[in-house]
Amino acid sequence: MKCPFCRFEETKVIDTRLSESYVIRRRRECLQCERRFTTYEKIEESPVKVIKKDGTRVPFDRDRITAGLSKACYKRPISQAQIEEIVAAVEAEIYETFEREVPSRYIGEKVFNMLREVDQVAFVRFASVYREFKDVNDFVEELEPMLRDYSPKP
Repeated sequence: MKCPFCRFEETKVIDTRLSESYVIRRRRECLQCERRFTTYEKIEESPVKVIKKDGTRVPFDRDRITAGLSKACYKRPISQAQIEEIVAAVEAEIYETFEREVPSRYIGEKVFNMLREVDQVAFVRFASVYREFKDVNDFVEELEPMLRDYSPKP
């Protein structure tokens, strides 16, 4: 690491701290001029591409998941924090499981399954778009398993 003041090529690390997620903050001291400075190291991530149904590839964008969930959860008792938790969990799983490309179907299924646990109405709304329901029969097919498991509260 070159000193930003005298351009000498040798420095020593005085202190290392983990700052934001995956960012390392280091305090350094130049071995020649003895001035101190701070550097930040960040992991360089290779961008993940999403393989869409038509075969095209687009960069992964967590905002698209957030937008879809927000529409499905509109006027439902679901906080923005809950939506962010779902998005963060899906994003983490994508980066853990896939290196370069992820099928859009995988992302949809993950969101679909997580939303089912949070709110059934939002789940059905999301499913109607994600599964491309064509008519009422498609809704009924999706709802039947939920209705079988449903027991009304007294």
